[in-house]
Amino acid sequence: SSAQEDPYIWLEDVEGEKSMNWVKRQNSITEQKFKDEPGFDELKQQFLATYNDKGKIIYPSVVNEFVYNFWKDEQYVRGVWRRTKKADFLSGNYVWEILLNLDELSELEGKKWVFQGVNWLEPDNKMCLISLSDGGTDENEIREFNVATKQFVKDGFHLPKSKGGAAWISADELLVTRVYDEKSATTSGYPMIAKRWKRGTPFGSAEVVYSIPDSLMGLWGSTDWKDGKMDIYLSKSVTFYNHSTYFFNGSSFVELSLPNDSDMEGEFKGEVLVTLNSDWTVDKKTFKAGSLVSVNKKLLREGKLETKLVMEPDSRSSISGIMVVKDKVLLNVLRNVQNVLFEALPGKDAWTIKEMEAPAFGKISFIDGDYKETGYFYEFNNFITPTTLFYVDGAKKSIIQVQNKLFNADDLVVNQYEAKSMDGTMIPYFIIHKKGMELNGQNPTLVYAYGGFNISQKPNYNATNGIGWLEKGGVYVVASIRGGGEFGPSWHKAAIKENRQNAYNDFYAVCEDLIARKITGPANMGAFGWSNGGLMAGVVATQRPDLFNAVIIGAPLLDMKRFNKMLAGASWMGEYGNPDIPEEWDYIKKYSPYHNLVEGKEYPEVLFVTSTKDDRVHPAHARKMAARMIEQGHKMFYYETIEGGHGASSTNEQTAFNQALMFSYLWMKLK
Repeated sequence: SSAQEDPYIWLEDVEGEKSMNWVKRQNSITEQKFKDEPGFDELKQQFLATYNDKGKIIYPSVVNEFVYNFWKDEQYVRGVWRRTKKADFLSGNYVWEILLNLDELSELEGKKWVFQGVNWLEPDNKMCLISLSDGGTDENEIREFNVATKQFVKDGFHLPKSKGGAAWISADELLVTRVYDEKSATTSGYPMIAKRWKRGTPFGSAEVVYSIPDSLMGLWGSTDWKDGKMDIYLSKSVTFYNHSTYFFNGSSFVELSLPNDSDMEGEFKGEVLVTLNSDWTVDKKTFKAGSLVSVNKKLLREGKLETKLVMEPDSRSSISGIMVVKDKVLLNVLRNVQNVLFEALPGKDAWTIKEMEAPAFGKISFIDGDYKETGYFYEFNNFITPTTLFYVDGAKKSIIQVQNKLFNADDLVVNQYEAKSMDGTMIPYFIIHKKGMELNGQNPTLVYAYGGFNISQKPNYNATNGIGWLEKGGVYVVASIRGGGEFGPSWHKAAIKENRQNAYNDFYAVCEDLIARKITGPANMGAFGWSNGGLMAGVVATQRPDLFNAVIIGAPLLDMKRFNKMLAGASWMGEYGNPDIPEEWDYIKKYSPYHNLVEGKEYPEVLFVTSTKDDRVHPAHARKMAARMIEQGHKMFYYETIEGGHGASSTNEQTAFNQALMFSYLWMKLK
């Protein structure tokens, strides 16, 4: 588009003075409005106290005899990476050894460092690659680190700021799939070249081992220490849901004969575990979409297939997590949007599965396990039950930590209802509110959904929702709309591309059901979504403004004509379609929020939240939509954090401020 066709093109220039002046002006207006709201500062401090709470769960990452953990609180604002002995952690008698202090590093280097993870050199795990982002962007630096000396390695491996990654091949060689200049990026902004980089040599002279056309989504490398050697893999993504996996056989990369929309989930006793997103027929057997199958690893690498069914979920279930430990495969299954655990063991002709004893009626998440050990960690919580961290080893199950109660849930009740969508599909949703709630159609109600990318929304203990909304008498709703993965691949595929409207119809069905039950009404109902959910929030605000008096549009896609031209947008065409193809633009334009704003139409006074440092979903989406609303005379609020990346915050203080802003807005509009 030219500037004449679209007067808001300048808003895509993130560093441009004109754009930043506009952002600062909008931020100032919004900050002044909500900072003056009664209780804003108190709410922010309450939120900050929960984020800094000493009793919050310590999430362990076990590496050999140590537990590693990254931690932020009021003392360590940007955080510390630390470790303690695993035996001491399990006994509760531990002392942390700080390996890297990001506050000190940020001050020393004049950067706002955000910790983005570690890649270990196995089997000794004394050296690692640490990823650091300036301000929380997806782009990061990678630096070699020695955990014994607690120092970055002088003249060690170092990769400057970019998207992509690196993995160890040996102590002196890396597999690098990374954007290192303008000629090494796909149109999605991801790597298109893989290199083998040897220590002591210039990166520019590293051997190119594989490359793809820039029209594909991206190329990623990984390595895995198994059976005394390092396995080397490449994943070539055509779209978000179509990729090929290649294994290095010692002389070249060979493609594994697996379905292009399947996902490798690890291996157990020579069997590669694969989840299916569509039906797969092999050896006259058909495995249904959503199933987990195992494939003989040795034969797979020889171009042959020997397969077994591990689990086939039913129509109201999906496999939401898989973890391999020394003596079993653990399956985390979502059954009617609540988790249950199974263990699986291979037999001669088939796998046997058995449901395990685990807490019921909530969310279970695998935290950490190791194929070399029998013990593993998982957590459990639900909307009103704080998180418990468990450690299981054989028949012994121990409670390692129980999160402090961060809000009063004694007088809250949780129910799960269903609403009938436009095409007759029943859409489940959770609702949380105070006992004895009066059915007068006037209760302040916040409805949240995501509805995309096969991501499931599960019961979750959320202190900010508890303190900022539920304790004060608000009603909170989580809708399991299509596009998510709650009921397997078919639930997701029912709302992609030309079927996208189904997700929004599902959301309206839930909202209308709340009205029919006399729980709330349009004057007291708000919608909230982030990222893909931010797109949903933008859609519902423009399609059904009659249903809502408040809408929070977070880190959103909104200009769906040009989403594939901005940052990582091209990678999402498998979800939304390609707006450059007329037939596909025909269905996209019907819901694109930016293109469906109408002058003179009444909309809720929405709140946009995004970040200058978001290099995944461009802040121009929110900026352009807000600017057009201003031009058309619609009231709205806009807030853009200067750092924080796609999550719009890098520190606990920033998160607390953003949450206080959002909940103050909701109470102002919905009380």
